[in-house]
Amino acid sequence: MHKSTAWIQAMLASLLIVGLVGTPLPSLAQEPGSNNSDPSALAQVYLPTVIQNVASAAYSSAAVRAGPPPKYFVDEGQLPFDALAGVETQRLWGIHNGAGFRIEVPANWNGDLFVWAHGYRGTGLELTVDNPPFREWLVINGFAWAASSYSRNDYDVATGAQDTHALTQYFTGRFAKPKHVYIAGVSMGGHITGVSIEQWSNTYHGALPLCGVMGDYALFDFFLDFNLVAQAQAGIAAEFPPPDNYLSTTVPAVKLALAPGTYPFLLNEKGTQFKAAIEQLSGGERPLFDQGFLFWSGALPPQFLDPDFLFGLGMGDGTLPRSKGVSVENVNTVYQFDSDPALSPEEAQLNAAVLRITHDPQGRHKNGLSNVPPINGNIRIP
Repeated sequence: MHKSTAWIQAMLASLLIVGLVGTPLPSLAQEPGSNNSDPSALAQVYLPTVIQNVASAAYSSAAVRAGPPPKYFVDEGQLPFDALAGVETQRLWGIHNGAGFRIEVPANWNGDLFVWAHGYRGTGLELTVDNPPFREWLVINGFAWAASSYSRNDYDVATGAQDTHALTQYFTGRFAKPKHVYIAGVSMGGHITGVSIEQWSNTYHGALPLCGVMGDYALFDFFLDFNLVAQAQAGIAAEFPPPDNYLSTTVPAVKLALAPGTYPFLLNEKGTQFKAAIEQLSGGERPLFDQGFLFWSGALPPQFLDPDFLFGLGMGDGTLPRSKGVSVENVNTVYQFDSDPALSPEEAQLNAAVLRITHDPQGRHKNGLSNVPPINGNIRIP
């Protein structure tokens, strides 16, 4: 089996069976002042958008991170948000510790606070706030809520967790100490949710990560695995970091070697083995994997999903936000085509052929809020 733990394999498995979810649906992101408060909006999180957001983080990691830090800003004119019809609340907005925020407290406040953590915003400089998608339900039922823009963009989970926690403390100082604090987030906000409840276990009483990117380093290791295994099966000597012409030259050659002229359909023997390896890396045998593999590998028209999407995840240099070196690795990964732990001659050949990468000591940490904070499963709340 791959070195990833069972829970991260299950998470990756869910990404690879999503090919049957239907037509694209709107995301939960909201324009300032909007009133998207239908709880059913949670069902409208379209997972390709979530994972493309993570992919953007991987793409951005290819950029050199030297030089002065970005000058992020909050447009205070975008912070005010409209009242809900027929609901009396106190609304507050502003900037706290460099992050924009919104707070709403209903007149019939029940003493509980709901904190919302938004998803990945890209690498732009403007910091923006989302209202929680179930805002109306919250205030009608007496819950106060708060949401932060975070003081940084990029895939910076540590900053998101710290700023969200700081906002809960600000709320306590401005209003009163809540009886209970609940936290929820989507995509990267789900990662922030998981990290927050481990780092500040005495602050939060319940959590709801939605399509949460909970894999920390294991997720980025999977992106590395996909690309290195594909090249090994294609008989192409991989380079790390990949060359500038990786997508224009290397990837077409890989596809041609795995399914001459038809990728991702009609895979040849090497292509079928590659697909089997990806199935094992992402969770093992399961229903709908075949459909999911096609979905993420270019079966859709390019206007819906980049046909080189998964290969594009291999373009990074292995560094991640806050990292001071290469964060990804596969040095101890055992690649297999099936669930039998004994290696077949073909599996042994693959393992010998795959380029091995070791993370830098300063590139990843097992605890704390450095780099991409890991989630260790030390969760004491529902």
